[in-house]
Amino acid sequence: MTKAIMFLGTGSDVGKSIAATAFCRIFKRRGYKVAPFKAQNMSNNSYVTMEGGEIGRAQVVQAEAADVLPSVHMNPILLKPSSNLGSQIILHGKVFGQMEALAYHDFKPRLKNAVLESYERLAREYDLIVMEGAGSCCEMNLKENDLVNFSVAKAMNAPCILVADIDRGGVFAQIIGSLHLMTRKERELTVGFLINKFRGDPNLFSSGIEYIEKKTGRPVLGLIPFYRGILIDSEDSVAVQEDKRKPRPVGPASVNIAVVRFPSISNFTDLEILEREPDVVVNYLFRPKELSGDYDCLILPGAKNVMEDAAWLTRTGWKKVIGRFVKGGGRVLGICGGYQLLGERIKDPLGVESDRREVKGLNLLPIETLLEDQKVVRKVTGICLMNGKRVRGYEIHMGRSKALRRKGEIFLRIHQTGDKRSWDDGWRTAGGQIAGTYVHGILDHSGFRGEFLNSLRRSKGLEERAPRGGRLGRFHQYDLLADHFETHCDVEKTLSLMGLRQEKDHV
Repeated sequence: MTKAIMFLGTGSDVGKSIAATAFCRIFKRRGYKVAPFKAQNMSNNSYVTMEGGEIGRAQVVQAEAADVLPSVHMNPILLKPSSNLGSQIILHGKVFGQMEALAYHDFKPRLKNAVLESYERLAREYDLIVMEGAGSCCEMNLKENDLVNFSVAKAMNAPCILVADIDRGGVFAQIIGSLHLMTRKERELTVGFLINKFRGDPNLFSSGIEYIEKKTGRPVLGLIPFYRGILIDSEDSVAVQEDKRKPRPVGPASVNIAVVRFPSISNFTDLEILEREPDVVVNYLFRPKELSGDYDCLILPGAKNVMEDAAWLTRTGWKKVIGRFVKGGGRVLGICGGYQLLGERIKDPLGVESDRREVKGLNLLPIETLLEDQKVVRKVTGICLMNGKRVRGYEIHMGRSKALRRKGEIFLRIHQTGDKRSWDDGWRTAGGQIAGTYVHGILDHSGFRGEFLNSLRRSKGLEERAPRGGRLGRFHQYDLLADHFETHCDVEKTLSLMGLRQEKDHV
């Protein structure tokens, strides 16, 4: 019979996703066939599964850590926030509709069967399911229609581990206060705690652990030190928020890349591979004045609401600053929403994203985009027509873009994975100073990334380099993460609390 465990949080960004990822890898290394599960995720950082559906990136990471293929049933409900119009609802990988927050809150009970259906599909295929909650498990105003925290744990009778973040302070209040707000059944399901992001000498917190265990009657199953140097894809744009990442210094000896941090930034993990190159500096910029001539390239990443972000670019002065950057010889690359924003205009006659029916783009590429109600979601592969390098990735977008004039050239020729019929994608200026594409993950392919970075190095007289590693290196990172958690957690106790007293053979 399939066993399950759930990682709940005392709040957002306490480390639930990372803990679930680590235990997916730990259990996989112990010989279990493991699947991650998050009933409802809210994120603009999504991915296309082999089924052609869209799920949150965190569950993709967890599936990779478990060494299984991602499935839409691992994240049956994905909410993609967009300003003014609430969120786009993705159900079992497909667009279900758009709802305001209050309307969705009232609608949630009708989605419970979809959650149970997905869980049961996974339960038939896997030995063990590692579940993740969302935000705080004790948001009292939301518990009545809860679809992702204790309601799921109760339905599966799954033991729960409460994750707290000691780095933000108030860890005693986080844990003991959360336990106090739980119902009797919820307290019965809560079997222990993980304290995450600890800094300093753990011996100094031994009395703290004793206090928590005495007050709650439950064990602290791990005190997890803050780590650096383990590279795991981030779940959402909290990782690139202004208070989370200070700009790194730029100079003549490095390749300096600026990324516009749109209000609705999405799929920013497209760019994380660049940060693993030793001579590349990537800074996320929110204010136009931060874009100096010291940057070699500007990247416009994905955006969940291009209509509002286009207006934001004009209103904040970004449009003028980007124009000056281009006149000064700076390179620009747009990906998906960023590609649309490079064009002359974007039209939204159906109100897919905004009350605005048309907005002006940056006017850097001779293209026009029409937003439609049918979303394109597919895996693609192909070739870059500018440098002849292979590309591979996926598309997730509502818009279709077309060239208005034959000024410039096609950027990519691609085809859907498993289908030889090809089509043209993207556009670029002559010489490639400005280019845009719908393909997420284009930089993950080492050949394309290597040539992209070497062209920037050549332009400033730096020595060319072979690209460092690639996306496959992430599997080693999952082992490092699992090692880190195993060192600082009582894994055997956790297995025992799940009713798995006989450990399978390691693999």
